[in-house]
Amino acid sequence: MDTKMPYGGAHAPAEKTAAPLAPKADLSLASRVLGGGGRSNTRYGDGRSGSRFDARLGTRALGTSDESELSKKIVDTHESDQNALATKPVLRIVEVIFHRPTSDLPGFIQGSSAHLEDTDEKAFYSPASLQDGVEIPARITSTISCEIFSKCSVGVDVHTITMDILRLIKHYSWDSKVVLALIPFAVSFGEFRLVVQHSTANPLAKGIALLRQLPEILEHMGALKPKLDALFELIKEILEVTTKIVEFYELPRQEYFTAESPELIAAVSHIPTAVYWTIRSIVVSATQIYSLTGMGIEYLTEPWELSSLAHKLNSIKGHLVDLIEQCLKFIRQRKDDEAYAAFIKIVESTHIDNSKPLRAFFYNNDQPALYDCYNKRRVSIEELRRKVVVLFITDLNPDLTRQAEYAIVQQMYAEKKQAVSRTESQYEVVWVPVEHVWSEDKLVQFDSLRNQMEWYSIHHPSVVDPVVIRYIRERWNFSKKPLLVVMDAQGNIVHRNAIHMMCIWGSQAYPFTTNRERLLWEANTWSMELLADHLDPNLNTWIQEGRHICLYGGEDLEWIRKFTRTAKDAARESGVALELLYVGRSKPKERTTRTVLDTIQLEKLSRALDLNLIWYFWVRMESMWHSKGQLVSSENVKNDPIMLGIIAMLSFGSSDQGWAVISRGFDHMVKGNGEHMFKGLNERTRWRPREQEIGFLPALDEYLRQLHVDAPHHCTSLILPATGAMPETVACSECGRLMERYTMFRCCLE
Repeated sequence: MDTKMPYGGAHAPAEKTAAPLAPKADLSLASRVLGGGGRSNTRYGDGRSGSRFDARLGTRALGTSDESELSKKIVDTHESDQNALATKPVLRIVEVIFHRPTSDLPGFIQGSSAHLEDTDEKAFYSPASLQDGVEIPARITSTISCEIFSKCSVGVDVHTITMDILRLIKHYSWDSKVVLALIPFAVSFGEFRLVVQHSTANPLAKGIALLRQLPEILEHMGALKPKLDALFELIKEILEVTTKIVEFYELPRQEYFTAESPELIAAVSHIPTAVYWTIRSIVVSATQIYSLTGMGIEYLTEPWELSSLAHKLNSIKGHLVDLIEQCLKFIRQRKDDEAYAAFIKIVESTHIDNSKPLRAFFYNNDQPALYDCYNKRRVSIEELRRKVVVLFITDLNPDLTRQAEYAIVQQMYAEKKQAVSRTESQYEVVWVPVEHVWSEDKLVQFDSLRNQMEWYSIHHPSVVDPVVIRYIRERWNFSKKPLLVVMDAQGNIVHRNAIHMMCIWGSQAYPFTTNRERLLWEANTWSMELLADHLDPNLNTWIQEGRHICLYGGEDLEWIRKFTRTAKDAARESGVALELLYVGRSKPKERTTRTVLDTIQLEKLSRALDLNLIWYFWVRMESMWHSKGQLVSSENVKNDPIMLGIIAMLSFGSSDQGWAVISRGFDHMVKGNGEHMFKGLNERTRWRPREQEIGFLPALDEYLRQLHVDAPHHCTSLILPATGAMPETVACSECGRLMERYTMFRCCLE
């Protein structure tokens, strides 16, 4: 194979003129640029007269032809993609030839590659890195060499030479065209480098150098430096644009794009023009080497002309980079969508056990993907096989251990460890932290939080694929509020957030399914047992004994004193056993609550929950709101006693004013705000006759209802957490009218 460019003005034999061809088939522009082909009747000749070779950007060569006309002419040179070239290994060889092009020339300071370390660079550009047996069409590359040097020597302009080269390679894809044009230039440049490199030590190289008058040229290297700097910058741009064109054609276009895809439409517009300007730049660069080795240095192009061409290629490269990035982004999205669909199919299909879904959630190249936080060891998915698995999904909040959800999981796990063998304990918890980006600081924070847990965790954030994160966010609506997603022993997702049923019923909620949640609500009524379950160790005894139980709250100490005294007097006069229990308010201010608790204890006003239980009481009320609310339509809320009771309690808890609910055993509860409840008990002589007829609580309830009628003025608020489903309308717990809706932002610093 002889791809050597002739020196000293020698001419290669002219290729025979082809016979006239059939008219070009009417193919789409996309198919002609990106694949497919037709026939062309374009012919070309060998001799064109002209003056001195013109290397400028095209103002003289192209005249007033605009870019669109040029683009059309470029595309018309292409007929088919029937011939292929292994562009990547060939380009790899070319990169080695052009590596550090100034290292052989005196007077040039050689820098190292910016993106490679010295050791890696040596390996990358070593002979061993090159692929043997690369097939190159020698006849085509020899002809291209002749086209450049025979025609430029007789003054044919660079545009004409470039178009003739494109017609020579009309049956090659566009990436192959530009690499084919680059091969003879690379050979010529490589021979020039070899002669310069070995001319001082090798007699053969020195002889060739003398015949080509290279020593004389090297003596003038200082004066030539600006021109050579511009040349090497142009060569750099040629290689980078060629690499981007090859990179584009390596994309799986047919698999992910259609002819109507915006990315391919953009490619149709840019690729042929990019190939044209790259080949044009190759022609110009080749003539510079020709001038150095044959024609004489007086024929070297001015630096500004080469720089203009380099600037043109740099602009083209920018367009190609954007185009490739758009394509890669689209391909990544399509691949993500395919992986997402495959993940959904696994998670939402029926399985024999939960192994396959768990492997889909947590994968670590067949290494143990989970971590046993209690025993401090890595474990495999097999440890969770055929168990109920609760996925504790959170963000990486440094205050996670102080959040309500964490406390609920901690309490549940403590109950589980106390009776490991019972049915309600046959589940495991896996912590799954979700973050957009994992920094080193966040990994340290991850380890710190994990070390405080007793259940399972992911071993490392990398075991959770981005597809899984997407599923968690899109299907389970995870944002920041922690979730407890339940997977049963067969791998089915049976609850998307069991945190609320766990908060309300604890281990009784096992196996934490939505059906279990519905059955638990069906088995309950609005009663003191539901409202204050397990809050006080004496509560169940009081209920069984039929005692009257009064829960009250608020932060008004004066009202608390008056109310407790009046309630005790009323109970004593009516001969009923009354137990008073202070439960505070929702979202309390710790300092204020401690003051109230200290006063109640010091003055022996009543029993009171401690600060932690007050917090839990109201968290549980909010959980009731979420849990029951998802089972009741907004139209049926006003007919559901449990929902009405929950709304009333949350309304009471949203205010710092006093309130109270009184119940006896399993009977219905009487509720009222602080003003009405105090007045009702204080004016007990007015409803004493009815008490003797129907009993203490029914008579009190009647009187409170009458107070609502006689004194309708009130101001009731209901503060709900911003997370979870929010109802469009809520009826007032006092009068039943629809409440006005507001948005509140709150910051409480104590």
